[in-house]
Amino acid sequence: MRALSVIALFAALTSAAQAQEQVASDETAGIRHIVTEDVKKLGLPFSSAVEVDGLIFLAGTLGTVPDGGLAAGGIGPEARQTMENIKSLLATEGLGMDRLVKCTVMLADIKEWPAFNAIYADYFDGYYPARSAFAASGLALGARVEVECIAKR
Repeated sequence: MRALSVIALFAALTSAAQAQEQVASDETAGIRHIVTEDVKKLGLPFSSAVEVDGLIFLAGTLGTVPDGGLAAGGIGPEARQTMENIKSLLATEGLGMDRLVKCTVMLADIKEWPAFNAIYADYFDGYYPARSAFAASGLALGARVEVECIAKR
């Protein structure tokens, strides 16, 4: 019985050590979490972006203003504020909009696609990231648009 207990204890310690090694290797595997002050202040359960091997995965971005609410006025102001928020996050990493390689756009109403496009195009110099778009109901905060992006350092 004692031999079995020693074996069980050894197995438990080995599992714990392996779990600790996994955490350490994740931390040193080039994964970096970027958390903006807004996300910290609001205590939201996600990173603003995560960088892995020179790729920066931005969380879905809304047209929020500093007080945490949405830019007033519908799709136009929300779209512009969304793009400004993306631009600002990239700037904190020393990057510009030209470093975006992929964007996914979620619209509360796909009929607002032309209005979004008109604003989106202003943020690029003729070269655009690859992009997908779809209609989605129930965006956070009742938003009209949410944009998720991937950038390359």
